[in-house]
Amino acid sequence: MLTLGHEVVAAEGARLVRNRTLPDVWDANHAQGLAAANAAAIDRLLARMEDVYAASSHRRVDCDFSTAPGLEARLLAEGFRRRDFLVMLLEGEPRLHAGTPEIRPCASAETWDAFTALKLADWRELAERIGLVPSAGVGEGLALASRLRAPAVRYWLALEGGAACGFLSSWEGIDGVGQVEDLYVRPDARGRGVAAALLRHAIADCRRHGATAVVIVADADDTPKSAYARMGFAPVAIKREYVRRVKR
Repeated sequence: MLTLGHEVVAAEGARLVRNRTLPDVWDANHAQGLAAANAAAIDRLLARMEDVYAASSHRRVDCDFSTAPGLEARLLAEGFRRRDFLVMLLEGEPRLHAGTPEIRPCASAETWDAFTALKLADWRELAERIGLVPSAGVGEGLALASRLRAPAVRYWLALEGGAACGFLSSWEGIDGVGQVEDLYVRPDARGRGVAAALLRHAIADCRRHGATAVVIVADADDTPKSAYARMGFAPVAIKREYVRRVKR
């Protein structure tokens, strides 16, 4: 999903996702699908990343069950910091107690503007939680990176009283496994079933487009994973994200 809307450079069996317009947006500039396992291949991969991401203020590497332990050890040795994410799978119907907000697709300048405003709030909240200083332009860049995934990925706004209060995306994925991602609800709208309504809508949208099972990715150190478990999502895998900040 994170490759959509961006350039992909092949290197040492990895996919180096890059967006030259958004060099400081992590999701738009990172390495994934890693195959390098021996020291020489890891050296070549890291050197190629320095070239591909020369304009970026970070290096990010996404690892999973297929990543060689030696590569992850090398990342830690070189000062990368690790965050863990749970991949959670829903195979049946979700157990939801949803509210009744209006849900609209992001399909016009007005709805995308509302999405961008919420995405900025989401970015500020995330940055505070993980101890980052919200750099100028990054929130807008995150919103643009999301918009570049459309129409393959469909974005949805929840509205109460005509005002946008939350968003979520849906994608039918590959091999019958869809994905719902990027869930956010404005703090003053929480506790009224807005998130559940968005999830119900997005899961149904994935299945209308051919998915059977649906995944969501949750920060292992944040509370939403427990809510997703109560809804019927089961933890099935871990994604490990390694990031190192660099000076340009």
